[in-house]
Amino acid sequence: MELNDMILVSIDDHIIEPADMFDNHMPAKFKDRAPVLMRTPEGHDQWQWEGTAVGTTGLSAVVSLPPEEWGFDPTGMAEMRPGCYDIDERIRDMDANGIFASMSFPSFAGFAGTQLDTIKDDELRSAVVSAYNDWHVEEWCGAYPGRMLPQAIGNLWNVDAIVTEIHRIAKKGVKALSFAETPYVLGLPSFKTEYWDPMFKALCEEDMVLNMHIGLSFNLFRQPEDYPSDHLIILAPQFSTVTATDLLVAGVFRRFPELKIGLSEGGIGWIPFFLDRLERHLSNHTWTGLDIGHEGMTPTEVFRKHFLGCFITDPSALINRDRIGIESIAWECDYPHSDSTWPRSPEKVMAEFEGANMSDDEINKVTYENTARFYGFDLFKDIPKEQATVGALRALATDVDTRTTSKAEYRRRYEAAQSA
Repeated sequence: MELNDMILVSIDDHIIEPADMFDNHMPAKFKDRAPVLMRTPEGHDQWQWEGTAVGTTGLSAVVSLPPEEWGFDPTGMAEMRPGCYDIDERIRDMDANGIFASMSFPSFAGFAGTQLDTIKDDELRSAVVSAYNDWHVEEWCGAYPGRMLPQAIGNLWNVDAIVTEIHRIAKKGVKALSFAETPYVLGLPSFKTEYWDPMFKALCEEDMVLNMHIGLSFNLFRQPEDYPSDHLIILAPQFSTVTATDLLVAGVFRRFPELKIGLSEGGIGWIPFFLDRLERHLSNHTWTGLDIGHEGMTPTEVFRKHFLGCFITDPSALINRDRIGIESIAWECDYPHSDSTWPRSPEKVMAEFEGANMSDDEINKVTYENTARFYGFDLFKDIPKEQATVGALRALATDVDTRTTSKAEYRRRYEAAQSA
């Protein structure tokens, strides 16, 4: 396959939410209690609500910044590429990178809405969640039909409210719900209980995927105090193993044989060993009586039925694709985070495909077909397939500047635009 003929769909990118996102979506009774984006005296942005302030860390928005300016320090929109928060600029950056469609996760609210736990008024929290989802569907995704793949968050502290929201957003065409991959970290019930079963049932009824993005599970790990940040960054993808084990051991798929789980930003390199270990455990440790469901299916077959793993770069895993299952693999860009391959994603992933000696059919499955099948997206409903290729998209974006640009320069442009 020629690089320009690829069709790339990123199953995991991120939004730096704009200041006006709640303006059109909060119910009247709660308008004055909606989260508000404020600028600190130091020039950093913070979302503030109900006595809580949440800012954006630098690594969440580093695309096109020089590496020496990366870090965990707080930042603001003035110091980042506009595609981080502006949908028009995001589409231009996707075109320049040859990416046809993207699924975006929240930032200030937490990947699954976990940051909203400080809202103690349950009705207000549900209103914020619904307003977030409506903005995401109607404004972020609705601005460019076919280019942005909608997903939602839920009120994690009220399972009945989650069920109501699932059925509501399904009518809007939402195909995925982002959920806390280890809810017990928040003091919520584990998957072993039946507490979350109404949510699982609603997801199956709506044929909606439960996306489990790494992040919350980091709290399970006690990092030595004298270790640098590199320690957790390197380990981070492996926490998806915890989520997969939690769900399988809890018997979730025995109770809900049609449930689908997207493992976001966890990579796929851990999956071959995990499957080997799972097979060994169920054949050797029969004394435990573990039943993961689907009598007559191997543990590997159960995993492949229920899970879709995604990767940014993972050359060794692609060589082991037959062990993972080619239909259980999807690709992501992770824009605008520090692991992102923007703006050379096609070149980087094609080099890995070639290194693994993958066929055109296999490449198509990984780059877009598996995502379309697993989530139920009709990718070419609004835009013809021939206009979705890397070459066709990049031809639309020859004027997009993808060069390294400093925070100071972005701030100069931002302030000039604000004063114009």
